[in-house]
Amino acid sequence: MFTILHTNDFHNRLTEAQTERLRHLRDSVEGIGLLVDAGDAVASGNITFRAGGELVHNLMNRARYDIGAVGNREFHFSRTGFKSKLSRANHVKICANVRAVKAPLPNWTEQDGATVFGNENAELPTVPFHIHESPSGWKALFIGLTVPMITERMLVRKVSAYLFADPIQTAQEMVPLLQERYQPDVVVALTHIGLSRDRLLAERVPGIHLIIGGHSHDRLENGERVGDALIVQTGCFGKSVGVVEIEREGTKMRMEARLETL
Repeated sequence: MFTILHTNDFHNRLTEAQTERLRHLRDSVEGIGLLVDAGDAVASGNITFRAGGELVHNLMNRARYDIGAVGNREFHFSRTGFKSKLSRANHVKICANVRAVKAPLPNWTEQDGATVFGNENAELPTVPFHIHESPSGWKALFIGLTVPMITERMLVRKVSAYLFADPIQTAQEMVPLLQERYQPDVVVALTHIGLSRDRLLAERVPGIHLIIGGHSHDRLENGERVGDALIVQTGCFGKSVGVVEIEREGTKMRMEARLETL
């Protein structure tokens, strides 16, 4: 069995007691699971940032988070601000649909490895995806998707160091290539695009097994099935932690989701 613990939309309300509870849960799945967050954990707004980084990441480090999506609150249009907002986080931050303005336009249809499989960009404090291989034998592909904050059509692009592509189109282009390259057991979209967009993602991108979402603050007690995908979200403000248990059943997978009080 492979277990994914997940949270979203703390908005800087993570407490010491919740941190200890998360640390205990994370320790309990050592070797057979991990702990992820779907964005908006921090205090800063979309425009402001704290020069020394976000203190909530100190608590998340103690809880032993493994992967985090970039929420709109974690993003900043300047290189200094974006890197500062994520500077205290020890876990991997993923976002596939953001690029530095100075970087070349990605061409996901080319499989030469230069764009899709390099998985790093010196201009970004994030990577587009992450491969997690557990000692128990599970290989999980996590792709990060964020609500577009600054796009080519916005005037503010002139002062921004970064631009966003459409998250669903990005997933449509990337997921098949990443599946072919890495042959994961499970494909997880770690998103901060809201439940309605998560539903479209499930409908339009075959191959995604699990969507761990945020942004819309929806509380899904046992998740929501859309096609072949399971969508989960915990609500907001650290009231709950999500638990997804995944088991193999022959050539298929069984996934069960629940929320526990945090």
